[in-house]
Amino acid sequence: MPSLKPRRSCLSILFRLALIAIFLGAVAAGIVVMIYGGVASRYDLSKLGEMKQRSIVLDSKGRELGRLHGENRVVVPYEKVSPFFIKALLAREDSRFYEHGGVDYYGVARAILRDVKEKKAKQGASTITMQLARNSFGDLSDKNAHRKLVEVMLAKRIESENSKQRILELYVNRIFFGTGLYGIERAAKAYFNKSAERLSLGEAATLAGIIRSPNRFSPFRNWMGAMEERDVVLARMVLHKDISQAEADAAKKEDMAVAAIPVSRTQENYTMEAVRRDLEAILDDEEIEDGGLRVFTTIDKDLQLAADTALEMRLRAVEHTRGFPHPPKTAFDATWDGVTEPPSTPYLQGALISINNNTGGILAVVGGRSFAQSRYDRATMGTRTIGSTIKPFVYAAAMLKGLLPGTTMLDEPIQPGELHENRGNWSPQNSDGKFLGPIPMALGLVKSRNAVTVRVGDYAGLDSVVELMRDAGITEPTIRTPQIYIGNTGTSLKSLTAAMSIFPNQGVRRRPFIIDRIEDGNGAVIYKTPVLETEVLPATVATVTERLLERVVSEGTAAALRSEYGFKEKAGGKTGTTNDYKDAWFIGFTTEITTGVWVGFDAPKTIEDGAYGGKLALPIWADVMKTAVAAGYKQTVPRAEMLFTKASLCRTSGKLATEGCRSRGAAYEDELPYEMVPVDFCAEHGNSEPMQDRRNEPSGGGFFSRLRSWFR
Repeated sequence: MPSLKPRRSCLSILFRLALIAIFLGAVAAGIVVMIYGGVASRYDLSKLGEMKQRSIVLDSKGRELGRLHGENRVVVPYEKVSPFFIKALLAREDSRFYEHGGVDYYGVARAILRDVKEKKAKQGASTITMQLARNSFGDLSDKNAHRKLVEVMLAKRIESENSKQRILELYVNRIFFGTGLYGIERAAKAYFNKSAERLSLGEAATLAGIIRSPNRFSPFRNWMGAMEERDVVLARMVLHKDISQAEADAAKKEDMAVAAIPVSRTQENYTMEAVRRDLEAILDDEEIEDGGLRVFTTIDKDLQLAADTALEMRLRAVEHTRGFPHPPKTAFDATWDGVTEPPSTPYLQGALISINNNTGGILAVVGGRSFAQSRYDRATMGTRTIGSTIKPFVYAAAMLKGLLPGTTMLDEPIQPGELHENRGNWSPQNSDGKFLGPIPMALGLVKSRNAVTVRVGDYAGLDSVVELMRDAGITEPTIRTPQIYIGNTGTSLKSLTAAMSIFPNQGVRRRPFIIDRIEDGNGAVIYKTPVLETEVLPATVATVTERLLERVVSEGTAAALRSEYGFKEKAGGKTGTTNDYKDAWFIGFTTEITTGVWVGFDAPKTIEDGAYGGKLALPIWADVMKTAVAAGYKQTVPRAEMLFTKASLCRTSGKLATEGCRSRGAAYEDELPYEMVPVDFCAEHGNSEPMQDRRNEPSGGGFFSRLRSWFR
C-alpha cells in the first residue's frame, strides 16, 4: 500500500503556497489601495461642480439675448430632471447604482482581465460615479490600468463625500449628448424643444440611449439608430421593473418630434458679435473661453427687434419700387449657397445704432441686413463719406467764434479767392441747383445750403472745424480742404451718432459702450463699464445748435418726419446725402436717445436718382424711435432751463443793433443764451445810438425772473 505521507506533504506545501499568495496578494492590494488612495486624495472634489457653461448675454432689462463661448450647457438641479430620464439612465448605465459604494468590483475585475487578455484597453465596468470622476478631471481620459485604478479610488471618495442624488445631479449635467450639447437640459431643449423636467418616457429613453455613442446616434444624424437605442433602454427598464411592458410599448408609439438642427454659430447676429468683440477687449482669453459669465448689456431687446425689422422692411420696400435700378436682396437669396460669405453683398444695405444720451449705452445696433450672409458690421466698423451730417459741427464751430444764427450769409456761388484755404475755384452747388441770395445763417443749416455752409466754415476756420470734429469723436480727415465743410470726409455710423449726441447733451459726449457689467458664476461683479464723458462744446452753443436741428425736423430737410411719418415727440437731427446719391444718412435725437441710420451699397455706387437721406434713412429712424417712445424713452424729468434773453441784433455785423441798423432794415430780434449775446454795438451803420431794450434780462431762469419780465 503506497504511503500517503508524500501526498499530504505536497498538499501542505500547496496550501502554504496558496496562503503566501493570498497574503502577498493582500499586501499588494493594500499597497495599491494605499498608493492610489493617496493619488485620489490629491484631487479637488469641488471641481465636480465646476462645469463650463456658455456665458449668457442679457439685455438692459435682464432678458436673454444669447450665449457665448464655453460649453453648450445649462446646469439644472436634480429636481428639474424628469424621473423617467433618471430611471432610463440607471437602467442603461448603472442598474446597481443605489447598491454599490461607487465601484462594481466584479465588473472592474472582469474589465481588467479582458484588457489583459486582448492586450488593449477598453472602457468597461464603469459605474456612474466612476464616469463622473473621469469626466470631471481631464487627466483621467487615457484608457489604461493606472487610470482605472485612480478612477476606482476617486469614485469611492466621491461616494463617501456626496449623496447619491448629488452624484446623479452632477452626472446628468456633465453628459455629452452630441452635436455640441452638454447636460440634460440643453439636450432636451435642442432635440425635443422642451425642458428636462418635461421629458416623456420615450424621449427620456432616447436620450439615455445615445449617451454611449452620442455623435453616432444623435437623432439629428441617425434617427433610426436613436430609436433602436431607445428600444434597448426601454427593454432594460422593463427587466429591472422600472416600468411595465405596456408602458414600454406605449413609449415606442410616442409621436416624438425632433426640433430643428441648432445653428452652430454662437454669435448669430450683429448684436452678439459686437458683445463678443468688446468682451475680448475686456477679459483675458481664458476667462472668456471658460464661459459661465453673465454679461449684462445696454441693449434693449424690444428696441433691437424694432431696429432689425424697420431696416429690412424699409429697404425691401425701396428695392421693390418701380424703376429701382438694382437687383433686390431676394435675388441674391435665391442663388446663395447658404454658406459662402461674399466679399461684399451686392444688394442695398443699411445700418443703425441707437445710443442712450444719458449714459452712452448702446440700445440697439444693426450692422446689416443678414449676419449669415455678411458678418461685416456696417454700424461700428464701416467708414463712409458722411455728407451734410457734418454741417451741425461746422455751424457750432462758427458760433464758438461769435457768429450768430441770425447773421446774414450769402447763398451764392463761391467766388475765386473768396475762401481762405481754397487753392482752386471750387464752388459747390446746392442740392436743388438754386441759390437764395442773402439768408440768415440759421437757414443755411435748416435748409442744408452748401454755399452758406462753406462760408460759415470759412468764418470758423478749417482748423477749428477739424478740432471740433476730433473732440466730438469723428474721424479726423487725412486731407484738409474746404470740402470738409459739406461732408467730404468719412467716419463710422457709431462715431457720428455719438458725436451728434453732444447737442441734446448740452455739449457733453459720453463714450458709447455695449457691455454694462459682467458677473462670474457666483454673481460677483468682475467688470463694470464706467460712464466716461467729455465736454466738447459749451452748453450754450450746443443748445442753440440743438434748436436749429429741431427746426430741420419741423421745417427743413427732415420735415417729412412730422408730415409723412407722424413722429410727434420733440426731436432734432440732420439728413445727409453724398455725391451721386451713394450714401443716405439721418442722424437724429430726442432728449433721451440719439439714433443714426445709414443706407447704401457695400461697394459705393449710386442708389438711385433722388436717394436723399430724408427719403431712405429718415423712415427707418421714425419707425425705431416711435417704438422707443412707446417703450418709455421720453423725457420725464425736465432738464435744467438755460438762461435765454431777447436781444436786438444786427444781421450784418452780428453785434448789438443800433438805430442806424434799424433804419437800414438790418435789425432783428432773437433769443439767445445770455452768455452768447454780444456786448458791443454795431459800428457799420453810421449811428451808435443803441436801440431801446437792446439786451433784456434772461428768460427761462426761474419764476422770479419771469415775474419781473411780466411787470416790466
